[in-house]
Amino acid sequence: MRQVLVIFVVWLASSFDATIAFAESQGDVTGNDVPSATEQAIAEKVITDDVVRAHVRFLSHDLLEGRGPGSRGDRLAQQYIVSQFQSLGLKPAAADGSWFQPFPLVGVTTHAPDTVTLVNAQQRLTLKRHDDYVFASGRAEANVSFEDAELVFVGYGIVAPEYQWDDFKGVDLRGKVLVVMNNDPADDPDLFAGSRRLYYGRWTYKYEKAAELGAAGAIIIHTTPSAGYPYQVVQTSWSGEESELKEHGGPRMAMKGWFSDDAARRVVGLSGHDLDALRAAAEKRDFRPVPLGTRLSLSMTCDVRENSTANVLGILPGSDSARAKETVVFMAHHDHIGLAETRDKSGDNIYNGAVDNASGVAGMLAIARACAELDPRPARSIMFAAVGAEEQGLLGSAHMAAHPPIPAGYLAAVLNIDGINILGLTHDVNVIGLGKSDMDVAVEEIAKWQRRYVTPDHFPDRGYYYRSDQFSLAKIGVPGVYLHSGIEVVGKEDGWGRKQLEAWTEKYYHQTSDEYSEDWDLTGAVADLRLLFHVGMHTARQPTMPAWTPGDEFEAARQQALQQR
Repeated sequence: MRQVLVIFVVWLASSFDATIAFAESQGDVTGNDVPSATEQAIAEKVITDDVVRAHVRFLSHDLLEGRGPGSRGDRLAQQYIVSQFQSLGLKPAAADGSWFQPFPLVGVTTHAPDTVTLVNAQQRLTLKRHDDYVFASGRAEANVSFEDAELVFVGYGIVAPEYQWDDFKGVDLRGKVLVVMNNDPADDPDLFAGSRRLYYGRWTYKYEKAAELGAAGAIIIHTTPSAGYPYQVVQTSWSGEESELKEHGGPRMAMKGWFSDDAARRVVGLSGHDLDALRAAAEKRDFRPVPLGTRLSLSMTCDVRENSTANVLGILPGSDSARAKETVVFMAHHDHIGLAETRDKSGDNIYNGAVDNASGVAGMLAIARACAELDPRPARSIMFAAVGAEEQGLLGSAHMAAHPPIPAGYLAAVLNIDGINILGLTHDVNVIGLGKSDMDVAVEEIAKWQRRYVTPDHFPDRGYYYRSDQFSLAKIGVPGVYLHSGIEVVGKEDGWGRKQLEAWTEKYYHQTSDEYSEDWDLTGAVADLRLLFHVGMHTARQPTMPAWTPGDEFEAARQQALQQR
């Protein structure tokens, strides 16, 4: 994920297992979504603090060197996961009958210049790499360059016919460098879902659209509010090797980049414009691209290598021969960023990725252990997918979606775990994408049974739904559940949980400081993993497969997948 901390939530009680067990036993829901006594007992027995900690402690250890795609640590993580799958009695689930679904990558390490100079008439502005800009190659080539390319401010860089929105207005932008705002328009609730960020607001969309238009490059203006994380995350996440799927097609451009907000102001000022005024104009449908008259020449060398990693897939076959091909998927990404080229102030150069996402894999393995103890098993099969290269742009899940080991029409649902709660118990269960599918019903009923309540995304402007692996499966029609951080932490004053999440993003997200700690309070994590287990089992047993809400953006893909069964 280039992604941020995910925290699952539950209600308070004093002691760990006693609290959760009491909560679940005292629920007043009596419908079909209430877990059976057997499932409750198994969850309490095997989805525990110790089990989760043990997996996280190993997967985030320095010996795995940050689990960068294709690295020795990456391979160690995969072998560890296979050993756990096999010990639980899972069966290999890759198409060739193995545990591994390998996929080739092309890794590009860009050597951008330490400074660049932009020219406008007789004026010149020199910017510093890292402090002012981060540039990466958009092509897997040893040398990329362009000469005297004009910068053009293109607002949000969005074409959305359903909103009658086109930031480009047919302007020829071939060979230009586009300067783009992050996010999407948020002032009007009738446009782009208001404050909730859509895929149009993601940096991936901006680059894809710029390349489609034949631009030489695109530079996104970073602000903490528009990105959902500080500029230092760009500095760390966009340094070192960037990978893409070798099979990746589509148009390319020479450069993908970021400006700090301060640098963007100086660049726009060089052209005689005011950045705030341009931003205000970009909030309206009648916006047109603004040529800045400022030109940039750039030459970068790149180290290009072919590499590979793999998704690790295991399955528990369903008990009903008629429905066993239909499969519920639990998913978590096993990779992180790997090793930094230089050490930080503390002397550390390992991006351990303890929360992001050793913890998610740990949670998935704990749920797998619970599923393996079920007797009888649910009618549908249950797959466990530890996917790779998420931090490089959801590559492992994208490969799985392009080459599903089970046809998409038989993938009943996905429950994605991208981080767990390390803050303790909270009252609220935060569902990312609440309202998108009828899986919300099971989440809400089981949360109610555990005396919790469900809330929609607390940070809708950050676009979390499009930043984690369930998005890849959604694009082929598979509905799912993806939880994020609750903010109502039991025993803490109002606002404490939100402050802790924002502080974690500032200090730990995609930093070498994301390391395992014995100080983590995993009571909430265990409770939420149990909730996901129960939701998954309900989905695996119910007569019909989950469905998207009518009119949802992914409903058509689901219908197509079902027709191809």
